[in-house]
Amino acid sequence: MRPPAFRGARARQRGVTAIEYALIASLIAVAVIGGVQTLGSEVSNTFGTVSTAVSGATNN
Repeated sequence: MRPPAFRGARARQRGVTAIEYALIASLIAVAVIGGVQTLGSEVSNTFGTVSTAVSGATNN
């Protein structure tokens, strides 16, 4: 039989592990969101440049 101090140790360890995984997942989500926003801005700028070039070429 386990001593009383160790009875809930495994359950507490599982809870701590779940919290750690949740923190890791949230950090990954923040990194992905930041990357998508940066990439979106760059793609938008590229389309703007292409649109301007095409518009200038068709007006001549």
